[in-house]
Amino acid sequence: MAGISLKQLPERTPVKLTISLMPDLHARIGEYAAFYREQYGREEPVAELIPAMLATFLDNDRAFQRLRRERSGKGG
Repeated sequence: MAGISLKQLPERTPVKLTISLMPDLHARIGEYAAFYREQYGREEPVAELIPAMLATFLDNDRAFQRLRRERSGKGG
């Protein structure tokens, strides 16, 4: 019997994380949320923006991406 073409879906259960922010960082994130609203014409809760912000940061960190490739054995 041939295998299915679709790979198994990754784990998608959200993990709740509680963090504490310094007041200046909290204010800057609020400013960013306001800028986001100005740019896209829709307000998003900060709690929804932060995971996307973190993912974007990690995706764009070249040193981190290089380390991940090295550790996964994919080189690059």
